Amino acid sequence: IFESGVKVLSLYAFSTENFKRDKEEVDYLMGLIVEYFNKEKDTYIKNETRVMFSGSREHLSKEVLDIIDRTTEETKHFTERTLNVCFNYGGRLEIVDTTKKICQKVLDGELKIEDINEEVFDDNLYNKLPPVDLVIRTSGELRISNFLLWQASYAEYYFPKVLFPDFDNKEFDKALEEFENRNRRYGG
Repeated sequence: IFESGVKVLSLYAFSTENFKRDKEEVDYLMGLIVEYFNKEKDTYIKNETRVMFSGSREHLSKEVLDIIDRTTEETKHFTERTLNVCFNYGGRLEIVDTTKKICQKVLDGELKIEDINEEVFDDNLYNKLPPVDLVIRTSGELRISNFLLWQASYAEYYFPKVLFPDFDNKEFDKALEEFENRNRRYGG
């Protein structure tokens, strides 16, 4: 994907709502994230890809938090490519958490209410990333599922019917081709 010129890729790996699933399934998914980044962290380092995680730290085990923190720390100096893993993430929760963070800055005297604008809000999200250009929602589902609500306000959406495990480079190229043929007006 990065070979196609994409600089920032955000993946929705686990939503805050996923904690409503059976404990056995949640534990399995938590184990997968630990296993995956223990195994693949060196690949991201070798490919000079910064890995960051967007989401709440609440309800995550020490083991999960440790792999998140280690991976983030060991790749933070890379600037060419960024993989943003949305883990224990919800768009609404991010907006609430950002609002709380800004309110605390007002209470602490770091910020004045009249200074709050879209740029200040952007600067206080989980991570400072550029606005989303394209959201790909696989499996034919026609909903955004609480994903990057603020960041994707002017994004283009693409809804292929293919399931995520089968969404390969060929499918990604189709999405990029469609995106390139769209006329983006940003409300104008």
